[in-house]
Amino acid sequence: MASTETTPAKDAGSVEAGLDALETTATSRPTFRQTFTSKILPPIIALAVVLVAWTLLVPVVDDPSKLPSPTAVGDAFKDAWLKGDLLGYIWTSVSRGLLGFLFALAIGTPLGLLVARVKFVRAAIGPILSGLQSLPSVAWVPPAVIWLGLNNSMMYAVILLGAVPSIANGLVSGVDQVPPLFLRAGRTMGATGVKGIWHVVLPAAMPGYVAGLKQGWAFSWRSLMAAEIIASFPDLGVGLGQLLENARTASDMAMVFEAIILILFVGIAIDLLIFSPLERWVLRSRGLLVKS
Repeated sequence: MASTETTPAKDAGSVEAGLDALETTATSRPTFRQTFTSKILPPIIALAVVLVAWTLLVPVVDDPSKLPSPTAVGDAFKDAWLKGDLLGYIWTSVSRGLLGFLFALAIGTPLGLLVARVKFVRAAIGPILSGLQSLPSVAWVPPAVIWLGLNNSMMYAVILLGAVPSIANGLVSGVDQVPPLFLRAGRTMGATGVKGIWHVVLPAAMPGYVAGLKQGWAFSWRSLMAAEIIASFPDLGVGLGQLLENARTASDMAMVFEAIILILFVGIAIDLLIFSPLERWVLRSRGLLVKS
């Protein structure tokens, strides 16, 4: 009888000890070796594999006008750096992209809330937003040029038309996933109207909203590149899109690869520096991402 009574106590103690061990493991900080192995080394290996494959493919193609060597592309980067143009290319496009994205954020956020909270507006505008989101951004460049001319306003208009639907739809999706219990609890505590939106709806919808922001930035960047490629004009300055178009016009494949690599680099850098930390913070604050 005594053994029967002590077994549950032992089991409870072992379960508690196991939970404590899990909690301790979850809150421990990873070492540099673990971080290097899990986050730094894999991209380095992937980049090395790409460079090796590229180097081996060059003699097979044997045509610099179609596939330049990594050395030729490196020389293109070196020339642009020595001329002082490399950072100018990047800044011209990044400044336009980030400013246009901020405009899209200021428009897409209230629009998404309106669509999510007002049934009539959702029925009227919701399908249009979904259709605009699937429309290629390059389709907006010709009408924007006709309406606004070859200037920065045309660039920002193309960015807005490409990014606003994604931001709004992301917020709508996040609001739709807010548990009704949260809304009832907020109303019980007096969080109604604007207070309810600010203190209950937006925080609860944050995961979907952040996903919409990431997609909105991707659409902003792609829209800007399409606008710079198609509507290149000397007075607009040389951004990465215009650099790519200039390289195509000159049939300079090394410069083409230079522009493509820069466009890819900026897109990855913005995601790693801004949106990935924001997404991790949102998920961790909700217990959806455990530190390892």
